Parts: sequence; C-alpha cells; structure tokens
Amino acid sequence: MRSNNYVIGFVVTMTVVVALVLSLMATGLKPIHDRNEAIFNKKAVLAAIESELGENVKADKLPDGEVLSIFDEKIVQTVIDIKGNPVSSEEVEARGYKGGLAEHVDMKKEKKKPAEDRIFPVFTYDNGGESIYIVSIRGNGLWDEIWGNVALKDDFATIVGASFDHQGETPGLGAEIKDNPAFKRQFQGKSIYDADGNYTSVVVRKGGARNTRYEVDGISGATVTADGVSDMLHTGIRYYQPYFKTLKKS
Repeated sequence: MRSNNYVIGFVVTMTVVVALVLSLMATGLKPIHDRNEAIFNKKAVLAAIESELGENVKADKLPDGEVLSIFDEKIVQTVIDIKGNPVSSEEVEARGYKGGLAEHVDMKKEKKKPAEDRIFPVFTYDNGGESIYIVSIRGNGLWDEIWGNVALKDDFATIVGASFDHQGETPGLGAEIKDNPAFKRQFQGKSIYDADGNYTSVVVRKGGARNTRYEVDGISGATVTADGVSDMLHTGIRYYQPYFKTLKKS
C-alpha cells in the first residue's frame, strides 16, 4: 500500500509536469497558430474580391504562399479613425495591435468601444491600375455577432463583392450568409446610393429585392439575420464615408 503522502506527491508532480509540457507546447506552437490565423484573416479579405482574382477562384482555397504574395504585391493597408484620417502604424501599435497594420486591427475589440474612439482597416487592392477598396464591418445576427468585408470600386459607390461570416447563426438559415455563394454574389454591382444620390447602403429585403439598384433577396426563414446584415452594412460602410470623401478630393 502506498502512503497518502506518496499518492499526493505523485499527483502533484504529474500535474506540474503536464502543465509544464502544455505550456511549452503552447509557447512553441504560438508562431504557427499566429501565422495560420493571419492567413485565415487575409483570405477573408480576399473573399470580397474573388470575382477579380480570376475565374472560379475561391479565396479559402488559395495556397498560403499565393495569399501572402497578393498582400505583399497588390494590397496597400491603411488604418483610419472615425473622421477619415489615416492612423500611423505607431499609434495602431500603441492601441495594442502589434505590427500596426490594417490586418492587425481587431474589429471585435473596436466594436466594443465608443464609435469616436474606434479605428478601421482599409485594404486597397491594385486591380491592374484600378483601385478597389475593401472595408471590414461588424454587426449582430440572431444569436451572436456577424461580420464581413465589402469591396468597392474607386467611385466609392459600386460594390465589387462581399463576404460574410458569423459566430453562431443557424445552419441552413442565418448561416447561409456564409455558406451560400449565391447570397454574396447578389452584392456584385449593387450601389450604396439611390438614384438621387442618397446613401442607402445595401438592403437585404425579406420577400425579395424591390429595387435591384441597392437591394438583394433575403434568406428564407432568417429574417433577423438578414436584418442584422442590412444594419451592419449600413452602419459599417458609413464609418468609412469620411475617408472616401478625402480620396475623392485628392
């Protein structure tokens, strides 16, 4: 029979050893985890411009090396404040985002701040001499947060493409904003202004689009999620309007 002290000592020793091993594994794997997360986020940005990357291109299927090359060679990253002023990489880092680039800005964290204190990422893609501006947006769905990226032409009015994701929308219903390619294809060519030049963003319309200029068909059985996407688009893209106005003047 082993004494109680022996058993307790053995358990404590094993607990310490296992904790140490797990800690070392976590530390050793962190660079790999960080790289994979960075590439995942880059693919999410590129998903908004799949139509410009080539026929039948799927951003999530691109090789990691190609994703990194596109970002290095064709994308300029800018961070702006609520007034549309560029924010330096030093200030971005001072806000807790190591690296100081647009890709490092966590929109989930920014969404929790007062609007006047937030910063926003902008990705400018060089499409053969034409600039396409990709902006990141975040909102609320039925069960949790939803988010996405929207690409605009250099007229700052016409949508090139969009991509969406979610935390916990219902499969087959709200989750269709991510899972159904036909849903996001509807946004291509839509305008964020009506015929009179008023900012409308894009409306996800229950029962089907009434104005094909700036409305898309909703998702059957997912009214709350669809309304959440409409609100996210309207509020999220509006935050970038001051910056777009400065670019129009330049």
